[in-house]
Amino acid sequence: MENQINTHDSILDLIGNTPLVKLNKITSGLTGNFYAKVEAFNPGHSSKDRVAAYIIEEAERKGILTKGSTIIETTSGNTGFSIAMVSTIKGYKCILAVSSKSSQDKIDMLKSMGAEVYICPAHVSADDPRSYYQVAKRLHEETKDSIYINQYFNELNIEAHYNSTGPEIWRQTNGNITHLVACSGTGGTISGVARYLREQNPNIRILGVDAFGSVLQKYHETGNFDENEIYPYRIEGLGKNLIPDATDFQVIDEFIKVSDEASAHMAREIAKTEGMFVGYTSGSAMQAVKQFDEKGEFNKDSNVVVIFPDHGSRYMSKIYSDDWMQNQGFFDSENVAEEQKTQLIK
Repeated sequence: MENQINTHDSILDLIGNTPLVKLNKITSGLTGNFYAKVEAFNPGHSSKDRVAAYIIEEAERKGILTKGSTIIETTSGNTGFSIAMVSTIKGYKCILAVSSKSSQDKIDMLKSMGAEVYICPAHVSADDPRSYYQVAKRLHEETKDSIYINQYFNELNIEAHYNSTGPEIWRQTNGNITHLVACSGTGGTISGVARYLREQNPNIRILGVDAFGSVLQKYHETGNFDENEIYPYRIEGLGKNLIPDATDFQVIDEFIKVSDEASAHMAREIAKTEGMFVGYTSGSAMQAVKQFDEKGEFNKDSNVVVIFPDHGSRYMSKIYSDDWMQNQGFFDSENVAEEQKTQLIK
């Protein structure tokens, strides 16, 4: 009998089916049961693997992508890495317009995957020709046989999570989930998961996380796009200075805003208490859980799933750097730099 090797054809087979992990220490003092959907277990270490693979494979199925094509995208880092990873495996060229707010770690990782990277100023309006939205559009127009993923305005962004992340969470909780807490950037994750969960149980509460300096919460509450809400902030992949079509505001019950500083400290606290080395937006999601708890959102029977979108390795030069944290003014007598706890033996 011929020996059989248990293997996968490529790392793309490892996308999805990420674990649900009970949170124990970080939730001490909170009311309810809390579980993290740990998206860092995807091969590209973020939830964006799902979107990249889904959209690219749909484009292949429709004949839009063919051998030698170029894939272009706007990204704060994670989607870009996932697209570069999928492009490498499938043999496409990848060009990425990246926000200057993205950490140097993310930018270096994109280059390591063979992507051509254009770094664009973060704090300009969406219609400014220098913005990463406009740069990506221009590159698409100038590049023959290219497609522009355009995750912010692509319904497939929602579909990817409706078809994978949502069903996974429903199965993993045996249908007992009562609340979903998820960050909203493009809005694809929260919208896709929410659509699926709401079809199973319309009483599940969908709680979105926004950033101070972003327009999403006010738009959700009033239907108005208010430019006065916009100002620079540090969190990557959370909030927006435009209204993405990939956000289905109808399936979201409530948004809450979190600060740069609280999110950074929360991410570091998750690492120290739960042993999960998570990214900046995971800190934002957990900070939102704390704030929702303070508002009395949960009770002892609540089963709350919070999505941790990516891995901490992408933020070594930011939230996990004491120098960066110090430069942002994020350390005080209560939050002491880790380097002050380090003993140097001479």
